[in-house]
Amino acid sequence: MFNPTDFPTPSLISVNGVTLEVFEAGRQHAGNPIVLCHGWPEHAFSWRYQIPALAAAGYHVIVPNQRGYGHSSCPTEVTAYDIDHLAGDLVALLDHYGYEDATFVGHDWGAMVVWGLALLHPNRVKQVINLSLPYQERGAMPWIEFMEQCLGSDYYFVHFNRQTGVADAVLEENTSRFLRNLFRKNEPLREPEPGMAMINLARAETPHGDPIMNDSELAVFVSAFEATGFTGSINWYRNLDRNWYILAEVSPIIRQPTLMIYGERDAIPKSEKLQAFVPNVTVANLDCGHWIQQEKPEETNEIILNWLAQLPTA
Repeated sequence: MFNPTDFPTPSLISVNGVTLEVFEAGRQHAGNPIVLCHGWPEHAFSWRYQIPALAAAGYHVIVPNQRGYGHSSCPTEVTAYDIDHLAGDLVALLDHYGYEDATFVGHDWGAMVVWGLALLHPNRVKQVINLSLPYQERGAMPWIEFMEQCLGSDYYFVHFNRQTGVADAVLEENTSRFLRNLFRKNEPLREPEPGMAMINLARAETPHGDPIMNDSELAVFVSAFEATGFTGSINWYRNLDRNWYILAEVSPIIRQPTLMIYGERDAIPKSEKLQAFVPNVTVANLDCGHWIQQEKPEETNEIILNWLAQLPTA
């Protein structure tokens, strides 16, 4: 397990109209940047096992708490969390460091942002490494509308959008229990419960499976969300249909060399059309659930570093 006191000390950097809390390592490797983008409901700390390994391999590792998280800005306007703003933060971060482009790594919602960044600003993305969430095809119907038809009003993406503020309040009232119950592995198969999954997790007395981190590690996440609440981070979900419209005129093909890492036991399904939209993709699989880089840190590092090492040097 990781000692939280070993994590880098952050800097507060003003970019794109917000302030981002940014953690760094390997500054001596300036010129070889790699940017790690966390998911929901996470924190830059979710990359604690990858940061030292990438720095040791010769990378300038840049790990922001994205807007809505940690000590980064939490704008009040919902539209401030659309893909234009989230991708714009990363572009502005590159500008801050004087980089034309970088390798971007995303997990969960961070992967969604990296996919969007590569579509909106392809010249700023050198390579893509995404974990858990494969490329999401922009279909004929806005995403939330489509999910509501297919998965119902209790599906948490839909609930976040249709019942604004309800889940935010429940998660805030039960922050420690929610995160304790969420960050698990080796969960036994069980029948889906009625109701909204995230609210159920926040209220559940007993967690399933095994914890993916010790108490001191979990405390980093708990203290961060006790300070911010969940609304800023949930607002990312409230822009999915807005993002659908923003991406309407953009070429849907990811041209960069891409590594996609799946967890074999992740509830998020693998993409059957990945190659069609990401033609230069390499796929890797690990025997784990959703929290890939925290469940299998050494294996994740090995896959990433081996893939980066075999890329042609410019």
